[in-house]
Amino acid sequence: MMDWFPFTGLWMTFAWILSIAIAYLVYKDAERRGMNGLLWDLSILVPWIGMLFLVLYLIMRDWKHHTAKNVEIRTAPDEILDERYAKGELSRELYMQMKEDINKHSKETLDK
Repeated sequence: MMDWFPFTGLWMTFAWILSIAIAYLVYKDAERRGMNGLLWDLSILVPWIGMLFLVLYLIMRDWKHHTAKNVEIRTAPDEILDERYAKGELSRELYMQMKEDINKHSKETLDK
């Protein structure tokens, strides 16, 4: 009846080593992507619940990466111009001239 007992310790040790290795990889990946690596690391180390958090992390990291790409692409020229004017990089005259040029270019593009 006690024949399986010695392997229980070995399997648990293997499970903990595997869990720590996965948590380390998640920590490094989360830090590289600008997420809170320590939070994800600790949540993955919790037994059984760690599997849920691992799946959640894999979903969240792809979603955040995909969303960040779309945000960069959708930046409009007039938004960039507004930001530069707000930072004080442009004078009012130059801002108004550039804004007019952007609007003129937009209308020409729509007319084609």
